[in-house]
Amino acid sequence: MKRFLVILLASLMVMSFAAPIVIKSSDVHPHGYPTVEAVKMMGRIIEIMTNGKYKIEVYTSGQLGDEKETIEQTIMNAIQMTRVSVAPLQMFYDPIGVFTMPYLFRDEDHFWKVLEGPIGEELLKGVEKIGLVGLCYYDAGARSFYTRRPVQKPEDLKGMKIRVQMNEVMVALMQALGATGVPMAFAEVYTALQTGVVDGAENNPPSYYTTRHFEVAPYYCLDAHTRIPEILLISKAFWDKLTPEEKLIFKTAAIASAQYEKYLWKQMELKALEEVQKGGAKIFQPDITAFQKAAQSVYDKFPQYKDLIKRIQEVK
Repeated sequence: MKRFLVILLASLMVMSFAAPIVIKSSDVHPHGYPTVEAVKMMGRIIEIMTNGKYKIEVYTSGQLGDEKETIEQTIMNAIQMTRVSVAPLQMFYDPIGVFTMPYLFRDEDHFWKVLEGPIGEELLKGVEKIGLVGLCYYDAGARSFYTRRPVQKPEDLKGMKIRVQMNEVMVALMQALGATGVPMAFAEVYTALQTGVVDGAENNPPSYYTTRHFEVAPYYCLDAHTRIPEILLISKAFWDKLTPEEKLIFKTAAIASAQYEKYLWKQMELKALEEVQKGGAKIFQPDITAFQKAAQSVYDKFPQYKDLIKRIQEVK
């Protein structure tokens, strides 16, 4: 009996001091960015709730690759988690590309009613078909154009080369507006703007600010052409090894992190608009109607989204 107790005690000590299972999570944004801080918070919750069994390590600023590359790595379980925009995810799971359609949402309230309702849940679950599990959506605000010369109406974009995400809808939108969409890794945009490889790009205010793109593209036209959510993905191969209790912990922690990210986003969006203007950026509030009218032809090019778009528009 004494020998048994010694062995049991030794086993418990080994379990207590066992190294945690490390979950590698990727983000193209830097430390301090809302999505990065939200995943860190999720990690702290999981670490506490699993008594240190799991530890999330967040790799920032594209250290593990661009968003397309990290989606591929997560599918293969080379890394376990990634936070990406749904725009590049469309290359792997087309239905979610409906969220990239221009001027799709009436306002922010409509946006969240769709994402947090049956449609959003349906598309979140749909990524399981490609070896991923969708944990939650994160806010990414509205995307607008910033350029090396002023843009206040659709005609001003004519002939410009605009960096866009790796997404067919965005390329089609640029064509509809008379510009050329240039898909490019996020980390390459500053230099491309600086050297004139592209004439502009499009993104939300925090991204415009944290990347300091306002230094090389000082004209920001708030046309809000898309409101594309971010999505937090985990490898299905990793997920399937979790116990039901662990899955519940991960999902609960992800949902909590999404609420935290929303709060951080609002604070950073206000700060970003203020800071870029201090840094010399000029902000324009254009006539959105003109941009909406010019973008209508994009809808004809993606008939596969027709039913989903109708359902989204019917959400009140």
